[in-house]
Amino acid sequence: MSKTGKLTKVNRQSKLLELLKEDPFVTDEDLSEYFKVSIQTIRLDRLELGIPELRQRIKNVAEKNYEKVRSIIGAEIVGELIDLNLGLNGISILETTPEMAFSKTNIVRGHHIFSQAESLAMAVVDAEVALTGVSNIKYLSPVSAGDKLIAKAEVTRVRGNNHFVHVKIYVNQVQVFRGKFILVIIKSK
Repeated sequence: MSKTGKLTKVNRQSKLLELLKEDPFVTDEDLSEYFKVSIQTIRLDRLELGIPELRQRIKNVAEKNYEKVRSIIGAEIVGELIDLNLGLNGISILETTPEMAFSKTNIVRGHHIFSQAESLAMAVVDAEVALTGVSNIKYLSPVSAGDKLIAKAEVTRVRGNNHFVHVKIYVNQVQVFRGKFILVIIKSK
């Protein structure tokens, strides 16, 4: 530390690497507040260290997870798949845009939210072919264009060729959607 109580550039960059290794999804704004420096300083530090911006970090993590998916093609997943444990659970992020919302209210259309939930549920199932047999969904709170949706799916039970998957979607750690899906596994011929 320097006399002013701030970290030296070398120490700050070292700590920045540690923080991003623990959580690659920390924003520049959060890092700026954490280190009590400007966002531009954080961006310069990332540039010097060869660390991509948040959007690229998310895509890098997502690409590794898409390779694990068996039941659908990675490109068919709505949002970025940032964590996947086949047969257990997964997480995806969807950045909503004005094109997804009603122009009059700026509220995101429900089918975009449902699509994120359903595609994540299908992605976590460890099977070659899966179809949605039943879905029980509830929209708990409106989502505005620009909100970041974090979806978390968990396989809760497997009974025969039925896989029960619960999906919860959050905006700023507030649950806005929940869905219970029964995915039917189709045996390949």
